[in-house]
Amino acid sequence: MKYAGRLAAVAVVGALSLAACGTDNNAPGGSTTSASAPAAGNDNGLSGTINAAGSSAQANAITEWTKNFTATNPGVTLNYQPSGSGAGVQAFIQGTVAFAGSDSALKDDQPAQADARCKTGKAINIPMVTGPIAVVYNLPGVEGLQLSPKTLGGIFDSKITKWDDAAIKADNPSAKLPSTPIQAFHRSDESGTSDNFTKFLKATAGWAYEPAKAWPAEAKGQGAKGSDGIASSVKDTEGAISYVELSYAENSSLQKAKVSNGANEFVELTPESAAKTIETATIKGTGNDLALSIDYATKTPGAYPIVLVTYEITCEKGLSAEETKLVKGFLTYTASDEGQAALKELGYAPLAGDLLTKVRTAVEAIS
Repeated sequence: MKYAGRLAAVAVVGALSLAACGTDNNAPGGSTTSASAPAAGNDNGLSGTINAAGSSAQANAITEWTKNFTATNPGVTLNYQPSGSGAGVQAFIQGTVAFAGSDSALKDDQPAQADARCKTGKAINIPMVTGPIAVVYNLPGVEGLQLSPKTLGGIFDSKITKWDDAAIKADNPSAKLPSTPIQAFHRSDESGTSDNFTKFLKATAGWAYEPAKAWPAEAKGQGAKGSDGIASSVKDTEGAISYVELSYAENSSLQKAKVSNGANEFVELTPESAAKTIETATIKGTGNDLALSIDYATKTPGAYPIVLVTYEITCEKGLSAEETKLVKGFLTYTASDEGQAALKELGYAPLAGDLLTKVRTAVEAIS
């Protein structure tokens, strides 16, 4: 079952086991939530609205959770704006949303700024959605394209410019490759997807630039805004190549390349092959901050190496009373067996094992 990738704003009506409460808003820059008396017919006794923003990579997951929540209890509305990871983090720091979705953990000066927003506690990164990153291309007649990290680095650094380049031929000795010019697209907006993709290139391909949410201007290429913009650009441009979350690639029926991992094994992207890479990730955060370090050069057999994890960034302590109840209840659902199982059909890889246990512990600690 596939869902449209083009989203402007998502209204999530949640089935959250919470009690309604009074007003007590600590966030600067305006209220991020409102609560009222329990709605008639709402068995969970909750009515309120809360705002969130950030990663477009998890927007399809939010859509699925919306459907499930709406079918159960209409008392809670969650307004999620898929504005991109960078914009979502800034909105959280400014206090205009109760949590942010980001495809990379807080870094540089952001933890201190986020802690200041939380006032009485600290901000924590809680991984919730595993979003495999597909290398998508538009090359009629060429199926099953294989690309090594080094070749990808050359393509996205504008050094490999034709599809019949010797490096691409070496990766695809049996393929008939045209001399079509390569049209490499990247995200024009700040994106956790770009951050993770360039981390992969830095770790495996000798990428000359520092990984970042903003694409390096020196690498050139063509920009497109948002995951849906990337998918549309590749679909409409013969000779195009880019990187986008698997769910968007599948929604747009785009060709997907096999990518080689640290064992020089070309691997097809599936939720299962991506999950093998996440299983090797280590936690670099402390306490309930579950920021991860991903091994993009993994040698695990059958592991697809380009993955991202979308974090829900919120306050462990320091949200207003009603924000705490709503955020904790919503994330409790998303981390549940039901919430994670709903992701697989959308092209995401569900969390599992020790990591999922730690995620549930972190959510429980929100107070």
